[in-house]
Amino acid sequence: MPDNDRERDLDRFLTFIDAIVAIAITLLVLPLVELTADLGEFDTVGDLLDEHQTQIWAFLLSFVVIARLWFVQHRSVRHVLRYHGRIAQLLMLWVLTIVFLPFPTALVAAEGSSAVTKLLYIGSMVVSTAVLTLLEALLVRHPELTDGHDDADPVDGVTNVLLLLAALGISIAVPATSYLPLLLLLAAGRVADGWRRLRGRGPRRTRVGE
Repeated sequence: MPDNDRERDLDRFLTFIDAIVAIAITLLVLPLVELTADLGEFDTVGDLLDEHQTQIWAFLLSFVVIARLWFVQHRSVRHVLRYHGRIAQLLMLWVLTIVFLPFPTALVAAEGSSAVTKLLYIGSMVVSTAVLTLLEALLVRHPELTDGHDDADPVDGVTNVLLLLAALGISIAVPATSYLPLLLLLAAGRVADGWRRLRGRGPRRTRVGE
């Protein structure tokens, strides 16, 4: 979709949102940069990395999480042409969850097994996904805001929210599973398609870029 097809206000707003996400995902690496100050306390760089592998793992996990959420957001708004106050509100709420994520990421590195840490970390993902689901539902009700080629469908979002809640419950109830229950998200597509079949609908059409 050519950029000049979009209203100027919307285009500027989406650029603003993308800039905030870029800053948030960059902030994730700052704690790792600070680790270099401790290099003199270790014999080798390998020893430093081994000692702080939890922080490195937390960084990689959150990088993937934010990247995935951005791609979902991008696909949700790629066909939107007109600025709408409710869309702006939902996207600002969504970007708040992204800006917040580096905080629970730091907690994962320090107290990853804590139930409160898991609630904050996975809970922020739940809220972020739920907001994007509301955005998709809004676009279903207002197709005039799009270029007419959008296939917005809240089923995917609802499925992801339910799987995230299940992952949160398992992670807290069975601490030994750590954050592995998040792998349930890998089954989201099949679960959503199964849900559609039960409702008498076919699988969702694959969007360009998915």
